[in-house]
Order: sequence, then C-alpha cells, then structure tokens
Amino acid sequence: MTDAEIRAEFAHHDRSVARVNNGSFGCCPASVLASRARWQRLFLSQPDAFYYDSLQPGLARSRAAVAALVGAGDASEISLVDNATTAAAIVMQHVAWSFAEGAFERGDAVLMLLYTYSSVKKSIHAYVARAGAHVVEVPLPFPVASPAAIVASFRAALALAKSGGRRRVRLAVIDHITSMPSVVVPVKELVAICREEGVDKVFVDAAHAIGQVRVDVRDVGADFYASNLHKWLFCPSAVAFLHIRKGDPAAAQMHHPVVSSAYGNGLPMESAWIGVRDYSAQLVVPDAVDFVARFEGGVDGVSRRNHDKVVEMGVMLAEAWGTFLGSPPEMCGSMAMVGLPGCFGIDSDDDATRLRTMLRKDYKVEVPIFHNSRTQQVATTDANGDQVTGYVRISHQVYNVREEYEVLRDAVNKLVLDGFSCTQLRPSPPSQNQKMLAH
Repeated sequence: MTDAEIRAEFAHHDRSVARVNNGSFGCCPASVLASRARWQRLFLSQPDAFYYDSLQPGLARSRAAVAALVGAGDASEISLVDNATTAAAIVMQHVAWSFAEGAFERGDAVLMLLYTYSSVKKSIHAYVARAGAHVVEVPLPFPVASPAAIVASFRAALALAKSGGRRRVRLAVIDHITSMPSVVVPVKELVAICREEGVDKVFVDAAHAIGQVRVDVRDVGADFYASNLHKWLFCPSAVAFLHIRKGDPAAAQMHHPVVSSAYGNGLPMESAWIGVRDYSAQLVVPDAVDFVARFEGGVDGVSRRNHDKVVEMGVMLAEAWGTFLGSPPEMCGSMAMVGLPGCFGIDSDDDATRLRTMLRKDYKVEVPIFHNSRTQQVATTDANGDQVTGYVRISHQVYNVREEYEVLRDAVNKLVLDGFSCTQLRPSPPSQNQKMLAH
C-alpha cells in the first residue's frame, strides 16, 4: 500500500493528536468499516432473513479465516467472542466448576504472572479463588534483561506453587505479550515447562499478540489461547478468538457465560448466538485479513516493520531523555517501554494517570504511562543519576509517522526544562478551614 492509501484508510483519525497508543484500542481502516456498515444495514433491512440466512454462514467464514491465520487444526477449534477478557471468563468459569464439582481439590494452585492484565486477574479471583484455588503470582523483573530472567522467575514460582509436590497446579495463566509493562514473553518455553511439571491446563492470554508477533497455536501448545482481533489485526471493536485444542475433553465442558438458546451446541456455536446484538465486528474478520494482505509480506510483513519502527522510535526517545528501553528489542513486539526522566518523580499509578492526562490535554499526545513500583523494579537511573520510576508505552502501527514521536519527545523535554515534577499535579491537602467545614 502507498502512503496515500494508508492516509485515506485512516483519515477518520484525529490528525491533531499524536496517537502513539495503538495498543489500547487498536484501529480500523475505512474499507473494513464500510464492510461493517454493509452488514449492519443488511440486518436492519430484514432482520429475520439476516438471522436465518446470513449470520451463521458469515461467522463460519470468520472462524475459518482465523483458523487459517493462527495455524489451528480447523475452524471447529475457534470461538469468536467480544474480547480476551470474555475468553478469560470462559476459561475461569470452567476451572471454577472443576473445583465446585470435585475434580479439583480446595487449595490446589493457579499460577499467574505479576503483570497479568488486571481484568484477567480479577476474573481469576472472582471465579477461581472464590471456588477454592490458591493463587500464586510469578514475580517478574522490570526492566527485563532477557527471556532467561522470566523463565527463571517462572520456574521458581511454579516450585513454590507446587509446595514441594504437596499441591497440584491446576492452571497456569501466561501472557504472550504483557500489557503494562509491555514485554514479549517466551510463551512456548513456559508452556513446555508447565507440561514437564505436570500443570493440568495452560491458558495463554495473548490479547496483544496476533498482528504483533507470529501466532501458531499448535506450536505454542497451550490448552486455551485467546487474542483480540481489534487491537493489531484491524478489526473494529470488539472481537477476539478463543482457541481450544481439538480433541481436548475440556472443549465439550466450556460454555459462554451468557447462556442462550445455543447452550449445549459447543462453544463456537454458543458464542455465535448470545442473543440479539450487533455481530458485525465478528463478521468482517475476512475483510480485515484481506486488508492486511494488501501490505507486502501480509501480517508478518506488517508486524516486522512495526517492530523495527517502534524500536527505532524508542531508541530515539531514550537518547533524547537520557534513559533506556525497558526490554531488549527482541522482547518488544510493536510496542516498547521507554523510561521517562527520573526528575518527574512518578511515585504512584495516580501520578502516571495525571501525567498522561496532562500530555493528552496540553500537548495533544496520547500515550500510556506505567509506574514501576519501587518494591518491584530493578533499580535503574537516568543519565542524571535520578531513579527511573515511570515509562511510556509507545506503539507503532501502519498509520504512525515519525513526527508523532517527535511531538512526544519535545513535550517531555519541555517539561524537564520547566522543572516539572508530578508533585505539581497532585491534589493539595485540605486547608484547616476545609477540615473544620468537613466536621
């Protein structure tokens, strides 16, 4: 695709904003949005004909497109759901039932990474811990120097979870790419360790994976693998897939948490009808795949170029700020963590949120900011000797241009020159008069 064609496909983006945060919500090109609108109009023009004649064949084509893209055995292994959070709820519901029905014993362990996405963590606690599981977190170093550091931490946490062989580990939840901080995890190696150590089931939360890294679900070897299609594969919000290995006895026991008339027909069909709703995001998956195919090298070519560009932009920012990348280039996908100057004094998640809001409102830059807790971080300092406690997570997608990262670079440099500190954004403590009025 030419630069002009790319600009036309994303002309609906707000050009006044330096949008270097594809990771949170993804993007959808105009051609795919047009296809979605056609599906929506088809439903509105004659809902009964749409339901009886068009919906299920269209969703079957989408499942087949995903299966071909991720190396699944066939489309029967693929269920389309709203997002990876929904996929996680399906898996956790199944594990909770295993505890409730006596297949697992109270106190058996579930393993998850420290940086597991917050919604998935809450799903683990809402379903599985409540059912009697003992939850163990894998502490992960950050900044991270190599995949070996993650493997070592995982092995140690798994040994702790097994409690010297006195406890069974029923489920391991492993991110393919952690969200915040963003790090590509050696997922295939961790799954292999789980198999060696007798972990019953492995769920890979790959919310950010497809479109960032090559995905081959059979090669990864997990029992359950889920990835969003609206983050890095150009689908509209919201659509994701959940893969369950063919022949796995658990497949017949997995159910969508929204029970409809399709209950009992298998998860792919249950997910294909959860009541009247807008299914257009799921129906345009083949169009998104066709869009990616317009680029040289297809999805692999796009992800490779995005990786090279995000590393290039990350290095540019780090050099300008006297900091560093949070992980080596081989552990970056199309996102990279870049240290912010330590003088900002980012001491909490609230500090990070306030700084992000200021960058959005005052400098027209959209970028997530990660607070690296002093209790969790590997001690690191910037060129001035200040401890780095905050990082931006930059993304690169096909619509991004260098000038957007330069806007971010210059905004941070101006704040440094102005003597900015996050203390300036914190709410003032109440005055004595305010305290008296409160009483």
